Amino acid sequence: MNKLYAAPMEGLTGYLWRQVHAALFGPADKYFTPFLSPNATCTFQRKELDEIDPAHNAGLYVVPQLLTNRAEHFLWAAGELYARGHREINFNLGCPAGTVAAKRKGSGLLAYPQELDRCLEEIFAGLPRGMSVSVKTRIGKNDPAEWPGLLAIYRKYPLSELIVHPRIQKEFYKGVPHRDAWAAVSGPWPAVYNGDIFTPKDAAALCQDYPGTDAAMLGRGLMRDPALLRRLRGGPAASAQELRTYHDRLLEAYRQRLSGDQPVMHRMWELWAYLSAGFTRPEPYLKRMRKAKNLPEYRAAVDALFREQRYTT
Repeated sequence: MNKLYAAPMEGLTGYLWRQVHAALFGPADKYFTPFLSPNATCTFQRKELDEIDPAHNAGLYVVPQLLTNRAEHFLWAAGELYARGHREINFNLGCPAGTVAAKRKGSGLLAYPQELDRCLEEIFAGLPRGMSVSVKTRIGKNDPAEWPGLLAIYRKYPLSELIVHPRIQKEFYKGVPHRDAWAAVSGPWPAVYNGDIFTPKDAAALCQDYPGTDAAMLGRGLMRDPALLRRLRGGPAASAQELRTYHDRLLEAYRQRLSGDQPVMHRMWELWAYLSAGFTRPEPYLKRMRKAKNLPEYRAAVDALFREQRYTT
């Protein structure tokens, strides 16, 4: 694979994480922001402004992701992003969350192909000159049989890329991806594979089975193993010391940005839901982390984990 991207994951891959990850293990060829939600207020939230601030993304290729089902809201955001120097936007048609899908957003919009088609038509008719749009999609809402019809819609538009997670919305992240749907992907745009790449072995198997695969987006696998990009490029796995440095830099970045111990620990608990997979017996230490009432108690649990358990990937 020639291109490796970092997927957008709400609460995990914000600008502070991007800065730390790129310095230690990256950079990814592209980082995608957690989704921004433009709406009729025509304003970005404070946390969204932080994500798209050029100063927070210096030296990195960062693609803002938009979650909406209204072309006018998308185009307002496109203009704001263009003014801040962004020249590529990603359209989120992949989020499987029930609350999102119920609003006909994310992968929920896939169940309404006529609305999707109309939305894309209006977006491409109104984009600022020089702005490109990629799409991150699932292969359907309720049935993989929806995929050929969705592909036919995507083929109508000059996407910069089509990023495909070959599951339907109701599967969330369960079961095995529908690799036959990936095999069917073809169009006038580059295609990017996303889903269940956790190790270099997974990536090698994908490329062996589907030799045309040139690019991949990594999400949960990169959260489990922050050195995964480096490993896929032929570099070494992370050492326990590197992982500790990664943890400590993120902790300090959150501590500087957030107010109070609890918000900081909440961010770190989310990270440990993935990082813990690399340790031999993490459960008792995770329990101590979740019970911690303040950062000193949290740090003591982390110290014990690194001291007493082995890290391997």
